[in-house]
Amino acid sequence: MSFFSSPLDSPSFRLAWLAGLSKKMLGAGSKNELLDLIDDALSVPGPGGDQGLLEGLARLYRGQTDQVGGVFDQVDRVGRKGLPEVWVGDTSVLASDVVNATGRSVTQMGEAFRGGASALLTLADAIGAAQRKDEQGRGQLREQKKTLGGRDGFFDDLHEDDEEEWDRKNAAHFGSYAVDLMHDAVSEAQEATRVAARDLNKWAAEARAGKMETSELTPVDKLMLADTGVAGADAELNEILTAADLARVSTRMDLLSLDDEMAMERMLATSDSPQERAYLMKALAAGHGVAEIGTFQDKIHGKDPDWLRRHLTPVVTEADSMDDEGQAPDGSNNNKDFATFNGQRWVQGGDGSEGTCVASSTVTSRAMVDPVYALGLTGGPDGQQDDPEAFKQRLVAEQHRLHTEGEGGENWTGMGPEGQERINDSTVGSATGKDYERQDLDSAADRRAVLTEVEKSVAQGHPVPVDVSGKEGAHAMTIIAQEGDMLQVYNPWGSTTWVSEDDFINGHMGKASNSDLPNAYSVYLPR
Repeated sequence: MSFFSSPLDSPSFRLAWLAGLSKKMLGAGSKNELLDLIDDALSVPGPGGDQGLLEGLARLYRGQTDQVGGVFDQVDRVGRKGLPEVWVGDTSVLASDVVNATGRSVTQMGEAFRGGASALLTLADAIGAAQRKDEQGRGQLREQKKTLGGRDGFFDDLHEDDEEEWDRKNAAHFGSYAVDLMHDAVSEAQEATRVAARDLNKWAAEARAGKMETSELTPVDKLMLADTGVAGADAELNEILTAADLARVSTRMDLLSLDDEMAMERMLATSDSPQERAYLMKALAAGHGVAEIGTFQDKIHGKDPDWLRRHLTPVVTEADSMDDEGQAPDGSNNNKDFATFNGQRWVQGGDGSEGTCVASSTVTSRAMVDPVYALGLTGGPDGQQDDPEAFKQRLVAEQHRLHTEGEGGENWTGMGPEGQERINDSTVGSATGKDYERQDLDSAADRRAVLTEVEKSVAQGHPVPVDVSGKEGAHAMTIIAQEGDMLQVYNPWGSTTWVSEDDFINGHMGKASNSDLPNAYSVYLPR
């Protein structure tokens, strides 16, 4: 039938259409109506995909892991022989550090190939199973159509004896079950595809050094910048430069004048630590000019890595942060990490008392992507302060500024969606080069559908604001990272925690705040 054209290309539309056909079959009042419904169901496209092709790609990925293992062995032998203290690269890094970073990079590469192969094999199995289930449903529909026989003529349709009625109802029952099988097949293939996209996007984001395509840095410098993590923390969970940072650095380096390029290379070469170099490049990624970055270096030069971490990285993810420690009486996760500066939390109103959750989330998001902005809050105008009370005053003043810019409510309460989008564009988007776009989430299906975009964004290093609601009104938080099926959420009450995809989809977001705020009703996606 011609009206099954482009709309059925959408799995979500197919799911809704098949669910409707299943119900209509049970209520069909005549044989002809039931035959029409069976034809409608048979015309719906089945789950797409080529299981054999996916398995072949998985074998190709897996085959690369053997080669990666050989490279790692060679790198490890070099590292264990003991290198002299040789300086390499334009930014003057130790050869021994480069070898160690190479070893970590090779290990991550192997993990990426294995992870990609596993994701593709899982997807192949799921696609194959869904297609078999779909064909089972179609076979049953064809069987019921054969049992019903040809269409009734006008006069035949006027009367239905008991045997004909039995045959029709029996066919309707088995036909509805068959359509349910087809519906499940589409649903399972759609979910398997979403999970594969999530995992492959994550592994792609982990291919970090390759995102710096600029010719203005040597391969050694690219490798070291991509490898550097926050001091004293799990490196893989706390890289200073995100995947998006690395891509923006590449673009901005290529656009620098010769004088600015030389100035940047001098700053990198004179830096006292890998962390100092990485923060300078993060400042470039955030859109700051070379002269401004020079002033920034003057403030941070020579500081130990712990000082840099404290002043420039608001959120540090602990290695045990994903451990399940149950829920507190208020429904929030017991396992929370507090975002603090010398004991003062990055919290709305400085003590959690104000309703500036939108502005406060935005301030912390900007500080996460822009170390110059972060230092202005933690270190003050000269960047040297270490006073938590002075930090609190600056933090609250900035929260109030953005609350006013977003036309928030009086007495520091509430902000509308237009204001929320505007301050995310002006504050976070100005550093990342992205515009934010609100997407409403009216159902579990909407939340499931948006997950791939959310997870891809945060894997690249773009914070995603999320609004939640419940009996106590509404609250704004930010999704800041993803690992497997877990999402890391920053709550402007001053903490971070992890929730599952299922929590996000099915109304359990209270684990990141409290049980009175369970439902995610909108996100703001960077476009």
